Amino acid sequence: MPTSGTNTRRIAKNVGFLYMRMLVMMVISFITTRVMLRALGVDNYGINNVVGGLVSMFSMLSASLSGAVSRFFTFGLGKGDMKHLRVVFSTSINIHIVLAVIVLVAIETVGVWFLNHRMVIAPDRLGAANWVLQCSTIVFAINLLSVPYRAAIIAHERMSAFAYLTIFDATAKLLIVCAIYFYGGDKLKLLAVLNIIPTLIAQVIYWGYCKRNFVECRYVCVYDKKLFGEIFSFAGWSFIGNTAGLMKNEGVNVVINTFTGAAVNAARGIAMQVNGVVMQFISNFTMALNPQIIKDYAAGQLERMHKLMFQGTKLSYYIFMILSIPVIFEIETFLHVWLGEVPAHTVLFTRLVLVLSLAEIVSHTLITAQTATGKIKVYQMVVGGILLLNLPVSYLLLRWGWFPEVTVIVAIIISQLCLVARLWFLRRMIDFPVRKFVVKVYCNVLVVTLLSLIVPTVCYLLMPAGLVRFFVLCSLSVFSSAVVIYFVGCNREERVLIGKAIRSVIAKFRRG
Repeated sequence: MPTSGTNTRRIAKNVGFLYMRMLVMMVISFITTRVMLRALGVDNYGINNVVGGLVSMFSMLSASLSGAVSRFFTFGLGKGDMKHLRVVFSTSINIHIVLAVIVLVAIETVGVWFLNHRMVIAPDRLGAANWVLQCSTIVFAINLLSVPYRAAIIAHERMSAFAYLTIFDATAKLLIVCAIYFYGGDKLKLLAVLNIIPTLIAQVIYWGYCKRNFVECRYVCVYDKKLFGEIFSFAGWSFIGNTAGLMKNEGVNVVINTFTGAAVNAARGIAMQVNGVVMQFISNFTMALNPQIIKDYAAGQLERMHKLMFQGTKLSYYIFMILSIPVIFEIETFLHVWLGEVPAHTVLFTRLVLVLSLAEIVSHTLITAQTATGKIKVYQMVVGGILLLNLPVSYLLLRWGWFPEVTVIVAIIISQLCLVARLWFLRRMIDFPVRKFVVKVYCNVLVVTLLSLIVPTVCYLLMPAGLVRFFVLCSLSVFSSAVVIYFVGCNREERVLIGKAIRSVIAKFRRG
């Protein structure tokens, strides 16, 4: 069995690969969004965002099965049962083929009807919107079939391969956006068609890599009734939570469209883009951490699992916080430099979405631990039910005339209710030390956040807006946050580890 030190080194190595991926993708993503917004214009950008989101809503049918496959695959690796892994892989391929057919039928019926009869889109752009829907459906189906292969790569913790493949995808999308910028015809239609190409190439690469490197990733015609039942049972209850999550994001996006139109969808889309780039810092870390949490549970190492959850929650929160605080304060300057023309509502949407992500980060390792147990029936009914409140509450507030950003405020409040429910379930299922978590993690990150806001607040209030304040505030905010995290946010053991890591980097720098 791997030692704790071996696991830590593996996590650190994987995080390194994923951060390399993130830095490249961050640059590409910002350039892509700027060029796309200028090429398409605000209305077309909003149409692309909301119609793509309509297709994503159907992923509630697939996300639950995808999560089930990832869980069973990683759990099997933790147990070391390779024969069972091959059955899991082949079964997951069968499931996703059937699911792809179901999703295609659903989108071609319900999706097409909803787009043409219920969404607020200018009549002269409805034809282009249908192109986006059809091409997004093809992309979705291809991505669906690649799920078992991506699950195998992540479960085996081959993050270097995952990093290279996602960098390829992002680079291809940038080239596509540059192509449509110089195109004289309908740019939205061309964008929709070209997006299919990199998705198809990536699927072929996933297939070839997994077949060459993982013996269990060779399809065999098999039908394991018990495994089918276990996966579908797990997926069936996961469906509630995945549906709730999609309704919170894409469902609310469609509701916003029905009350305000595509321009506000564009503003929300840009806010989600900024949040997504900053969130990459966290997803990279948790992607490397999550397989270890599941494997520790499979091996019965609950104490090590709890320790990983505590440290993982704090570290992921602090990474996001140290980056998001200066963005929250200086988002107006950042957006003007990045986009030039900033759609209305974008600034407040971005600030609130970043706060929402901070509120949700505390739950990330808790969700992974809950998934690892496989006992999700009542959990999904309760937590998923709470999450589903996002859609009706947002709908009512918008119908009563509230500003569209209120939908994010609703999501922030509901996220904290879900956190309470998750802690209650984990205390019963894995003897999770809830009181210790609240004191040493939740209260800790709250205190650190409040202290970290002092310096940027002073800069924001005392200095005139402009590039000088932008650079001063960002620099001082990062420095002061790092100091607060080190002395207030970290315990003695964590400070020792940070010190060793810094000395190791300095030593390598001197030798190099």
